[in-house]
Amino acid sequence: MSYNAFADYYDVLMQNVGYAQRCDYICELMKRHNHDFGITLDLACGTGSLTMELAQKGVDIYGIDASAEMLSEAMQKSSEKGLNILYLRQKMQNLNLYGTIDTCICTLDSINHITDEKAVQKAFERVAFFMNKDGIFMFDVNTVYKHEKVLANNTFVYEADKVFCVWQNTLQENCVTDIDLDFFEEENGVYYRTSESFSERGYSKEKIIEMLTNAGFELEAVYGDMTFDEPKEDEQRLMFVARMKNPINKEC
Repeated sequence: MSYNAFADYYDVLMQNVGYAQRCDYICELMKRHNHDFGITLDLACGTGSLTMELAQKGVDIYGIDASAEMLSEAMQKSSEKGLNILYLRQKMQNLNLYGTIDTCICTLDSINHITDEKAVQKAFERVAFFMNKDGIFMFDVNTVYKHEKVLANNTFVYEADKVFCVWQNTLQENCVTDIDLDFFEEENGVYYRTSESFSERGYSKEKIIEMLTNAGFELEAVYGDMTFDEPKEDEQRLMFVARMKNPINKEC
């Protein structure tokens, strides 16, 4: 999935995410878990908004994403801010770094975009392969509850100055949600339509913990979204914090 059209409108549709606040939250999580960032990977960095927020706080960070279009946006934004951030195009499950990392973050439901459980396990193993001992892997996922009760078979409409978006969901088996996006952009009184389709999958907390353990990580905490509290039953997003305790055999 390249997210060609989605990349053009991603920042407009995600403007309510609050990247600065999310950056502060991640920094506070690091403090609470007694961990210094060190060399940090922003996995599935998208257009680099969070990557840049952390870089501006002095974090030694680089970004990886599978979409060339998303990375193009990230590089342009970083250049405009005078930030020299390395961006690489790779899939999570095929991660291949030049050296080890101390921290990996993966935010805004990027794990959910991998709908094959074996591929998620492979992604965790690739992060583990390059993670230094006692390194931290911090990521969030949309919950099964959100897929079944919120996204479900619903349609959402988003309107911004630049674009009008119709977001249609179709819930399939195994908590997979097929997502169809239609973008309408006005130019000189004429609306031009572009479309994008992809799928996300909800994974249970227990399944995520199992895959982390299989990859050699030790779970330290699971929080509700942007909180330091235990998740509620109707939590829509979970934040996982895991530490590399049992490094897997470092063979490619």
